[in-house]
Amino acid sequence: MGELFDIFNYALGIRALIASIMVGAMCGVLGCFIVLRNMSMIGDALSHAVLPGVVVGYVVAGSGVLAIFTGAVTAGFITAVLITWIQHNVKTKNDAAIGIVFTAMFSIGVMAISKISREGAHLDLDHFLFGNVLGLSNADLYLTGFITLYVIFSVFLFYRYLFATTFQPVIAETMGISVKTVHYFLMLLLSFAVVASMQAVGVILVVAMLITPASTAMLLTNRLKWMVVLSGIIGVISAVIGLIVTDFYNTTPGPAMAVVVTLFYLLAVFFAPQKGLLFKYFHRRKVKHKIQLEDTLKQSLKLHERGNLSLTNLYQRLGFSEPLVRKNVSILERKGLLKRKNKELLLTEQGEKEANKLVRAHRLWETYLVRQVGLNAGQIHEDAEKYEHILTDELLDELEASLDYPKQDPHGSPIPQKDNRPSFPLSNLSPEDRARIANHQLNEHLVYRLWKLGLLPKSEFYLLKKEEKNLQIVLDDEGQVITIPTSLAERVNVEKLVDTYDE
Repeated sequence: MGELFDIFNYALGIRALIASIMVGAMCGVLGCFIVLRNMSMIGDALSHAVLPGVVVGYVVAGSGVLAIFTGAVTAGFITAVLITWIQHNVKTKNDAAIGIVFTAMFSIGVMAISKISREGAHLDLDHFLFGNVLGLSNADLYLTGFITLYVIFSVFLFYRYLFATTFQPVIAETMGISVKTVHYFLMLLLSFAVVASMQAVGVILVVAMLITPASTAMLLTNRLKWMVVLSGIIGVISAVIGLIVTDFYNTTPGPAMAVVVTLFYLLAVFFAPQKGLLFKYFHRRKVKHKIQLEDTLKQSLKLHERGNLSLTNLYQRLGFSEPLVRKNVSILERKGLLKRKNKELLLTEQGEKEANKLVRAHRLWETYLVRQVGLNAGQIHEDAEKYEHILTDELLDELEASLDYPKQDPHGSPIPQKDNRPSFPLSNLSPEDRARIANHQLNEHLVYRLWKLGLLPKSEFYLLKKEEKNLQIVLDDEGQVITIPTSLAERVNVEKLVDTYDE
């Protein structure tokens, strides 16, 4: 075990460890905004496009850290500006604009290296491409530290601007935030991060440190703040473990870090809560079992109405295996939805209520498909069989209101009504009875329907005429006559007033 950490007994190992931690944290934090803005390829482009800047810095001022840093950042920022300009002003696909600019810049850099190499200068292209974290000097470390602090502090300071322009750029503009300015500032930070990471992991693998920790964190949380924190932590751990693996297997640091962070991503892909493949597998199984259980209950209701509810008939109607039907029946018994009496299978009152909810969802959805979508009665059953299990009570209330509270489905079968009824429905009034709209209604969809008709809570009126399909009321304040469908009036809760309207 001591040999595993032997590298940290030397000054170069300590410098490499500190640099790896800083690069992991910086790339992880900044990478969240790069991933969320779908700018992953721009990160790859900048990492390659800084090469001519490195060469120019080397030619002008030698191999000093500041010279190479200045040249690389300048080249990176020029690349970002060119890509953005082409995307906004030229009829070229966004990814094509990225490919055009970064390949041109990278090619110029390679040609420049070839030229100065023939003239006797030496610029190690391998270290540029793949990094050499074990070869960092104190000056490199100081520069990396300064850039790391600057990038992380900038993200913290301008977090709200980055958040707004990432998720709601139009709203950000209305708030007075310049989306273009924030975009170019993010490109500048990205250029800094690429250059600072160049010595540690190289310009090719810096993309892995920018993109993979952020993608991993995105699988673990839905909140941006936690995503930024987790991405930074994953970047640090991956960089440190990659450095240890480098020493243990005597391999290259940059690729080792990239492999480690990719392994973290794969672990998240399989085991992340809610988004992981394993979670999705068990969730699908749970949903499947729920649907099978609800189908058993619904078929039990149909057999109960015919007076022949039994296990044998359930097997025939459901088409499930005998052990599965027995298991579902046992579960329904434990829930109090089914019961046995003298070896007979019976549906309880609660079971009938729950089964009718499924039938209501099925028949309302069939009605919607016929009336609103335009399908015929022969095309709707399979779709309704699927959606009856996932339609929420709130959505069903909205669906029912939009269909004007139908009593029958397209096949002529009655649609079960919800148990909740208004304490005193509008339809119970007689002509010339006075009442007012109650404050409490069955749901918000009814409140909205009434509002569209011009009826607010406490609005007083009298019933003018009552017919089979409609009734008419007259508002006291305005004398306005309002026609209300009977199906709606049966659900509107009113408070009857003692006195009657006197003309």
